[in-house]
Amino acid sequence: MARAAAESARVAYGVRTEHLDGPTPCTEFDTRTLVNHWVLYTSHGLERRARRETLPQDLVERDFTADPAWADAYAKQVDRAVAAWADPAAWEGEIDLGWTAMPATAIAQMVVKEMVVHGWDVARATGQEIDIPDDLALMVLGVVEEHAEIYRQYGGFADPVPVPATAPPLARALAASGRDPHWIPSPPD
Repeated sequence: MARAAAESARVAYGVRTEHLDGPTPCTEFDTRTLVNHWVLYTSHGLERRARRETLPQDLVERDFTADPAWADAYAKQVDRAVAAWADPAAWEGEIDLGWTAMPATAIAQMVVKEMVVHGWDVARATGQEIDIPDDLALMVLGVVEEHAEIYRQYGGFADPVPVPATAPPLARALAASGRDPHWIPSPPD
C-alpha cells in the first residue's frame, strides 16, 4: 500500500492543468474526472474505509483539481490513509460498503488496485510512466482477476484485452481490466 501510494503521489505531481481536459484510457472519463475519482477513492476513501466511516457528500462532489495545490493535498491525504491502515485493527473484520460487506483485507487490496490501475491511467493520459515493481503488479493482477466480473457488471472494467502470457505482470493486470497496455492519447485534430 505504501509503495502504491508513493507512486500515485509522484504521478499526481506530473499532472499539469493543460492535461485536465484530455482523454484517458477510461473512455468515459476525461483526465479531470479521472483524477477526481482517483483522488477521492485512493486517499479520502482509503482512510475512511480504515476508520469504517462513509465519505461525506461534499468530498464526493468536490473538484479536487480546482485547487492549484491539489497534488500536494493528495500526497498528504494518501499518507494519512496509509497511516490509518497501519493500525492492525483496520485489517480486522469486514467493511460495510452499503450494498455488501467485504473483508477489510479485500477492500484494502481493491483500493491498492485502484491506486495502481488508475495511477497508470493518469500517467498515460499525462505522458508519464508509472513504476510498479513486479511483486506489487502481481498482487494487483490477482485482485483484478478475482473481482473482474463484478467490476464489469458495474462498468468499471471493459472486456479483457489480449496480451501474451509472457507480458509483464502490470501489462497483464491492465489487459485483464480491459485496458490496452499500449494506449497513448490521440494527437489533437
